[in-house]
Parts: sequence; C-alpha cells; structure tokens
Amino acid sequence: MRFARKKVNSSVKINPMIDPNILQTYNGQKKTFSKGDLLFREGHAAQYYFQVVSGEIKMYNFNDEGKEFIQGIFTENDSFGEPPLFNKKLYLTNAVATEQSVVWVLTKADFFQMMESEHEVALSVCLRLSDRLYYKSIMAMEISSEDAEHRLLRLFDFLKDDVAHLDKHQKYHITLTRQELADLTGLRVETVIRAVKSLEKKKAVSIVDRKIFR
Repeated sequence: MRFARKKVNSSVKINPMIDPNILQTYNGQKKTFSKGDLLFREGHAAQYYFQVVSGEIKMYNFNDEGKEFIQGIFTENDSFGEPPLFNKKLYLTNAVATEQSVVWVLTKADFFQMMESEHEVALSVCLRLSDRLYYKSIMAMEISSEDAEHRLLRLFDFLKDDVAHLDKHQKYHITLTRQELADLTGLRVETVIRAVKSLEKKKAVSIVDRKIFR
C-alpha cells in the first residue's frame, strides 16, 4: 500500500522533513508547478529531492486493468519520491500537481552532500522513510482482508495517530474523498460508502455534512 495524507486539520502543525533554511544552503530552489504538471514519470531515473511548500502532489500509477492506483498524496511540508535516490532504481510511479503547487527541488548531488554534512537531517530522513515502510507493511497485510470496515479504520487511525499526531480523544477530519479512500484501500467506491455508513452506525466514526470524523 502507500502513504497518503490530504490536508490535515489546520490546528495540526506538521514539521517539514528538512528545514527550508538548510535546503536553501545546499542550493535548493523553489519551483512552481501548475495543475496537471508532471514532476517525474514512471520509468525515469531519480534526479531530485522534492519537498512541498504549498499545494498538493499526487503519486500514482496504473494497474494491469488500467485503473489508477494512488501511491500517495502529499501536501505542505511533505517530501516524496526519495527511495530511488538511494537505490538508483527507476521511478515506479508518476508524480503530478493536482493544483498549483510550490515545491523545493534539490539536485541529487546536493541532496547527498547535505546528507553527509547534516547528520540530524540524515536521521530525520531515515525515520520518515521507516514510518512509511511501516505503514506500507501494515496496509499490505490489511489488503488481504475482505473486511472493508477494518481496512478503512486502519487507514483512518494511521492518519490520525501517525500523521496528524492527535490524541485518541480528539476528533480527526478525514479529508480524503470516497474515491481516494477506495484507491488507497483497494476497495470500490460503493463499498467504501457502505462501510463508512456501517461504521457510523457502530459509532466508530461520525459523519457531519458528509464529512467523516474519527
């Protein structure tokens, strides 16, 4: 599965993967992408480190049946697409701006110079990648389950606990659309709608003006 987050509650402050001042020190540049612009393509070699300043970037590919498969949705302060920088493999996904976005872009050479010189940054990158790997492992197990409600709750709780870092007593607004929830859990949209309604009846989630809260 994949890491995903759409704009979390405005009261939640998400720290950037790498401090913008450090990125600037190592020749990072802010670039603006219009809606629909591709930042990289499946099958291409990784040349840059990316970190979102504003806007939204979607990573996706298509399965054998031509269905879009969302790998991640990244917003303010998120980084994305790092693994191919390390293992020298080609991108397995595409990355597209879903709205006008500003993104820090750092060349691969400058990225590794920074990693060698800034030990705290290197540790931060390793920790973030470990979190994503952990999430993917969890969701890989969940995808084998036929229980749609269980899959959705696992996703909701990951977003609430590990992304937004909210206390279990605080309500978390799930801002992903029903379609995105389907794409992220391997379910049909109709199944997601039925499962969410069932979870509401069980008081596992609440729905206010069609907005889902966990």
